[in-house]
Order: sequence, then C-alpha cells, then structure tokens
Amino acid sequence: MKPYQRIPIQECGEPLVALSADVFSLVEPHPYAVLGAPYGGKSPFFVRQSVCDRLLQAQQQLQRTHPDWRIQVFDAYRPIAVQQFMVDHTFAQLVREKGLDARQLTADQRAAIYELVLEFWAIPSADPATPPPHSTGAAIDVTFANATGLPVDMGSPVDEVSPRSYPDHFANCTDAAAKQYHQCRILLRRVMTEAGFTQHPNEWWHFSFGDQMWAWCIQQAGKGATIARYGAIG
Repeated sequence: MKPYQRIPIQECGEPLVALSADVFSLVEPHPYAVLGAPYGGKSPFFVRQSVCDRLLQAQQQLQRTHPDWRIQVFDAYRPIAVQQFMVDHTFAQLVREKGLDARQLTADQRAAIYELVLEFWAIPSADPATPPPHSTGAAIDVTFANATGLPVDMGSPVDEVSPRSYPDHFANCTDAAAKQYHQCRILLRRVMTEAGFTQHPNEWWHFSFGDQMWAWCIQQAGKGATIARYGAIG
C-alpha cells in the first residue's frame, strides 16, 4: 500500500464529463488504445466535472503569458482493466530493455522490476478503498501544446520510467536546453497548482484534484487534513 492510499474516500457522486478537443489539445490516437488497452468503449478523455472546470482555469492562466499555447491532455480516465494492462505492458517493456527473458526471471529480478514499475504506475487495485488515481476521473496527465499544436519539449516523454520524470530533475542543470525544460515544468506546475491541482511527486506530467493523492499531498504540505471526494468509477 502506498501512503496516499490510507486517505479515506467520501464519494461525492460527481459525474464524468468529456474533455473537448475544441478547448484542449488531446493526444489522438490515444497511445494506450493503440497498444490494445481494454477501454471497453469508454473514452480516456473523461474527467470529473470539477476537474474539467479547473483544467480550464489552468489553461486560461497559461494563456495570460502564452496566448497561443494550450494544455495538452495525454491521458485522463483509465478503467482499472487499462491500469492493469499498462502495468503489465511496462513490466514487459523493462524486461526487454534489460535484455532479460520474462520466463526465466528470478524472484529477486521480478520484484526489482515491479518495484521500478510501481514507482511510476499506481497499483491496479479493485479494492474500493484503494483505487488507482486515474480510475477515479480525478487524475490527468498533461503537458503543453505550442502554437503549431506540437507538444512542448519537457525534457522527457510522458510515462518514461527514469529519474528524468521527476518534476525537478533539471533544476540544477546548467546547459541552456535543460534550463528551458525546467522552466517549462515550473510553468506547468504553476498553472495547474493555481487551479487547485496537486502534482505527483515522481511525475512532471501527473496532476490530480479530489482523489486520495490530492488529499495526501495537501496533508504533506501542512495545509490541513482532508479526505478524498472521488473513488473509482466504472
């Protein structure tokens, strides 16, 4: 169990709503769907209503300084079956990258790889008390799209399993490109947190509002105890 999963949930019943491609930049075709992730007819570009409202606030804040940029949504709602699919996919990918054979892994090798996977991917738990953040409609993976609609270079791609994914990885770098990556990440964090989101401690792209991780981050910042308002939604 991860620390944030101890936060109690009091489901508020707020519905999922669709993110509009006319308002935000959506990554399509969706990368997980292309891999064959089992969405069962559901869209990855759904969030709770308050999350949608706050994402719009974040984009409006962004456009005060970058009027031609938009928030680009890489991923949002994720059924638990998709969470399991992507955990398995990432595990297999890391096994291949390490030149190993999945059929011949030792118990220690398997445990070490899963530990790395779960540093960046939530446990695909079906327990109502410990839902994956994306399965609640509260979590979103975002970056920026520039005036031409292309993603802004943030120094590493979404979902990369490496230290480059940490929000402040480039904070102390001195070369010009790395400084630019850090400034873009700071801008992303600023517009999102000013809209009420909290940021995943290991992922520059992951923000949430209303789930267990959001509540836990608020507690860690010493801003008072709270509960989560969103649980898993089918």
